[in-house]
Amino acid sequence: QVQLVESGGGSVQAGGSLRLSCAASGKTDVPMCMGWFRQAPGEGREGVAIFYTLDSSTYYADSVKGRFTISRDNAKNTLYLQINSLKPEDTAMYSCAADFTPCAVLPVQSVASYKYAGQGTQVTVSS
Repeated sequence: QVQLVESGGGSVQAGGSLRLSCAASGKTDVPMCMGWFRQAPGEGREGVAIFYTLDSSTYYADSVKGRFTISRDNAKNTLYLQINSLKPEDTAMYSCAADFTPCAVLPVQSVASYKYAGQGTQVTVSS
């Protein structure tokens, strides 16, 4: 079993920045595929950033390219999401997900593809 706990969310003004963290515990192996997802009220869950462990490559949704950066610290078993130039439309519950299957064989943009997911951390951006 793997437990994922997100932190770092909050209320910020447009143009501000946040750094979200997702701490993984319960298993020593490093997940092969990890990602950040967000869900705004009344909307479906959107995959915003994915980290491919095999080659450390990344994927970003078009809506966040150039503003979001996903990274991982294997020593701390923690996934990060640096969010800059926040916009009101970034307001959502942000959660992380992980799987031990390589990203290349997963539909990575669907959170249902991942075996493990956290509860989320709320990000609220005011104009």
